[in-house]
Amino acid sequence: MKLAEGTRIISRSDLFDSLPDEIVILILCKLASTASSPLDFVTVLLTCKRLNTLGVNRLVLSNAGPETLAVRAKNWCDEAHRFLKLCIHAGNKEALYILGMILFYCVQNRESGASLMAKAGIKLHTPALYSLALIQFNGSGGMKNDKDLPAGVALCERAAFLGHVDALRELGHCLQDGYGVPKKVEEGHYLIRQANVRELASILCTFDDTPFSSVSPPSIACEFHSHQQRPDLTDSYERESPCPPISSLRLLNRYWSNVPEERPHPANRFLVEWFNLRIGGIPGLGLRMCSNERCGRPETRKNEFRKCSGCGKVNYCSRGCQAYDWRLHHKVECAPIDD
Repeated sequence: MKLAEGTRIISRSDLFDSLPDEIVILILCKLASTASSPLDFVTVLLTCKRLNTLGVNRLVLSNAGPETLAVRAKNWCDEAHRFLKLCIHAGNKEALYILGMILFYCVQNRESGASLMAKAGIKLHTPALYSLALIQFNGSGGMKNDKDLPAGVALCERAAFLGHVDALRELGHCLQDGYGVPKKVEEGHYLIRQANVRELASILCTFDDTPFSSVSPPSIACEFHSHQQRPDLTDSYERESPCPPISSLRLLNRYWSNVPEERPHPANRFLVEWFNLRIGGIPGLGLRMCSNERCGRPETRKNEFRKCSGCGKVNYCSRGCQAYDWRLHHKVECAPIDD
């Protein structure tokens, strides 16, 4: 087909160049919030000079999601540090939390790490609020006498109010045991039940498109332990007996083995990889890792974490880690301590 004289064929690059910067920035914002890895985001930015320039726009960096910021421990370098700081200056609360966790636990810059997590907490970032609560409960980064139980309870309360299930469970145990707050056993039991029900509901959501009849039967080990009660965590203070089992826990145990494990937060994945790269996988002489393999939090002083009262062989930084590890692994392995 002949073209009239003076007619110009518009190439794809011309169409892209004709797009206003505002449109391109909105597209990059969507990409930054949904990318499955930092590589996906960076690869697009390297396509051309314009994308490279607009990709570091404050609006784009402020919308970067946790997976876009999921730096690998083996790739940690000054450039990765600078990228997270760029996102922080743009107001990204995920970057505040991830870099705060890295500085606090890996680089051992406790003050800067806690400060960044606190800034994320001010922006209502629930994992940051919960992590700060654990730091207060455990006295992480200081001595045992540096524990601030009321502050931990207040942070847990805020995170629980915003929907963090592990914070809700931790708060329930605090009320049940009178740990950092006046003892209110019934209210504590209620919050623990609410945490279990919310967790169960999130698990059952995975079966929305799958008939229950198509779910494979639970394993023998899961059936055998379906009525086994999770032991308490031992500590220097006296505790009441744990909350009695409820029917939702049996249902949770029944279907848990058939549900894919939720991917840990990038901050936890970084900690796990960081300490696995160390010789022996230990954070330091006489220090232990949380026995929940997905957590990655190390002790910052000896005997910081509490042991399982059933076997005394595992230790956890929190009730949330104990509950998760109990369902997936430890309930099959836990054996009473020999007298």
